[in-house]
Amino acid sequence: MTADTRVGTITTRIPARLDRLPWSRFHWMVVVGLGTVWILDGLEVTIVGSVAARLTEPGSGVHMTAGDIGIAAAIYVTGACLGALFFGQLTDRFGRKRLFILTLVVYILATVATAFAFAPWYFFACRFVTGMGIGGEYAAINSAIDELIPARNRGRVDLAINGSYWVGSAGGAVAALFLLDTSFFAQNLGWRLAFGLGAVLGLAIMLVRRHVPESPRWLFIHGREDEAERIVDGIEAEIHRETDQILDEPGQSITVRQRKAIPVREIAQVAARRYPKRATLGFALFVGQAFLYNAVTFDLGTILSKYFDVASGAVPYYIVLFAMGNFLGPLLLGRMFDTVGRKPMISGTYFVSAALTVVLGVFLAGGGLTSWTFIALVGVTFFFASAGASSAYLTVSEIFPMETRALAIAFFYAIGTAVGGISGPLIFGKMIDSGVASNVAIGFFIGAVIMAVGGIAELAFGVRAEQASLENIAKPLTAHEAEAQEPGTEPAAAGRPGHRAALEARRHAEEERARAAEHRAVIHEMSPRADAGDADAAERVRVERVLAQIADWHAQRLVEEATAHHERADAEDAENETDRASALSRAGAADERARALHERAEALAAENEEDAETHAALAEAAAERARAGEQRAMAAETRGRAERLDGIEAEIALDQAETYDEWERMHIELALAHAARAERDEESAEAHDRQAGVHRMRAESAADRTEAAQHRSAAEFLAAESGTAERAERERAEAAERERAARERDERIRERVLRREREQRAGLRRFRPGPGRAFYAPGMLGAWSSDWASDADIALDREVNAIAQALAEHGPTARGRLADMVGARYWGPGRFRAALREAVHEGRARPLSRNQYGPPEARNASPES
Repeated sequence: MTADTRVGTITTRIPARLDRLPWSRFHWMVVVGLGTVWILDGLEVTIVGSVAARLTEPGSGVHMTAGDIGIAAAIYVTGACLGALFFGQLTDRFGRKRLFILTLVVYILATVATAFAFAPWYFFACRFVTGMGIGGEYAAINSAIDELIPARNRGRVDLAINGSYWVGSAGGAVAALFLLDTSFFAQNLGWRLAFGLGAVLGLAIMLVRRHVPESPRWLFIHGREDEAERIVDGIEAEIHRETDQILDEPGQSITVRQRKAIPVREIAQVAARRYPKRATLGFALFVGQAFLYNAVTFDLGTILSKYFDVASGAVPYYIVLFAMGNFLGPLLLGRMFDTVGRKPMISGTYFVSAALTVVLGVFLAGGGLTSWTFIALVGVTFFFASAGASSAYLTVSEIFPMETRALAIAFFYAIGTAVGGISGPLIFGKMIDSGVASNVAIGFFIGAVIMAVGGIAELAFGVRAEQASLENIAKPLTAHEAEAQEPGTEPAAAGRPGHRAALEARRHAEEERARAAEHRAVIHEMSPRADAGDADAAERVRVERVLAQIADWHAQRLVEEATAHHERADAEDAENETDRASALSRAGAADERARALHERAEALAAENEEDAETHAALAEAAAERARAGEQRAMAAETRGRAERLDGIEAEIALDQAETYDEWERMHIELALAHAARAERDEESAEAHDRQAGVHRMRAESAADRTEAAQHRSAAEFLAAESGTAERAERERAEAAERERAARERDERIRERVLRREREQRAGLRRFRPGPGRAFYAPGMLGAWSSDWASDADIALDREVNAIAQALAEHGPTARGRLADMVGARYWGPGRFRAALREAVHEGRARPLSRNQYGPPEARNASPES
């Protein structure tokens, strides 16, 4: 067959089946068998950093200078770049497994050869081939890991695996302590044995890796769907045996037109034409982390030796501390990339590490650092930089279609590293050779600027990929083909992109409705016998009702999946980025509604109450995420409208968009609260509930500003029409005063409500079961409702003000007299007592005795009796 030969069109749920799997021994095998490649890379780079000083000493067996060490580092990175490009396109063409076996063999042979280096040129050549093997590993391994790990765990697992580079780094440094000790090994032998360690570890990894299967996602696209199904069936059976757990029904399906192979030129066009912003993002992230990381990592030993007089045998101690900070960053922050989200975490780690790098450069230039304070500051800086650098690999692996995944990783690694990873060591090597600390500091400043640019790119072009299926983040090219209109057919609604997948989902929905109708038929048939007292018939009726409800919910779920397919099709046809973002948000909301319906069905079918409560909480979490998606879509549409307006109308639209943003954040917090309850983490759930309350207040504040702007607009129009501009100005001033008073009132109420909520959670009430407070944005799920008693709070605020004003005017007053003065008998039972208690708590009234109160600063007037 030719490279462009197509095989057939299939609809499969393999991606959904993989994403819904619980964590199991299989996933640990993937982590160990594939993820440990970063330990190899860390071992390689750190060994070079640790033995760098030894290689420059007489008697090492390789006569190298500090400049040669920088050149060797640049050659290693060059090999990694070319290896990533060469093996990356082979990975997309021939599969993940063949290439992650081949590249590991290349690495093992090259690192063994390095141990026999006798001259700089031979050392450079071995480092080049070793780099090629490691670069090929990057492409094959990252793509395979992300395609085998469930979506909900992908961020934290990917970051932890990338961070394991520093486990190898620490291991290499500790090994170097022993191998560089001349009391054990000769000066020209210990560093050679250090390179041999990499080969030993590589052989151990090979034993595990041969059991890791080919990616089922790659298989079904390349015409081997039967093999893909067998692999997934085997994984599911193994998990069932291991956990005795009945797996959830898989979610949405995907329709693809299979191809044996896809030309490289077609793959290369994807980044440039379809995803130019994502391409810019990948380049910026890789350049930033590659410049800073390769420069510091390769030259750290030389900096310590040259500027802090650290002996070559002691350098590994410092590298162990450096590696610990780098490993803990992705490990501890990784979970937040799946919960807080990709954009805030990636940009945040890049910005924080850039700021700390500036601090590092300032102290280094000022000469105020010792060797230990220097390595401590470097460790803190790279705690954040390590998480950011790991997220660069995660990002380019997620945001491009599956057919291009390995090549995308290879391309951005190669281009970004060629710009940052080669220039960094060369620049730092020259600056270190200068012997001037301020020159090295300039290198740190340059690295900080480049890291900050990566953070800015993430803010501008970042993609919200947390807990989303890879196929939803970037639809496979073959799925676009399957959904495209057949050549020679007339345009029709059914021929729009996305129609086949949507029709397939609706077909399955009709099948579920048929099952529901069959169950209801049994109910009607058995009901007379149940009414007559037949216990078996009554039980059968109960079961059939449950089954009918489950079938109905599955039908609704499939309809939501069809809606999601249509929305994504609309996104592909969108004429501008605003419409595209809005359609994708609506698609995501439909996916979450489908997930909520699935969880409701699971809750109804659960075998025990605890499982039912867990699924119910997960259903609520998905429903809240759906509401958040709807708000996100409305915000995008409103901002798009604001761009076409000017003056006060644009201001109104932007205020509306801000309102939608706050409602979205509130629903996200509520989703996190429900997810925490599903995990039985009540403390975290309450924290998210409180944060949801804050966002609700902000949303209402933004809504009030929108209303105020609308009234000002109407007032200005009426003033212009009637010619009463002066009166309109006076009314605007009065309205501004009313708005200011309302804001002050709202702030008092907000503080009072939040304080009261904190107090209500004290004592035995903190053990109260249930989901806690819930909030819903206006215009969603019918009329808005809330258990925040806003009318009562406003009335309470008015009553507290009346008490404070009466005390300010009359001074110390008896309790009964005070109640008469403010007209408390018309307030209702207990209202005066509650308002007086709030006034005292807020410091607006002061108790003078049991039945007497005064203003905050009591006057000298005699008390009334």
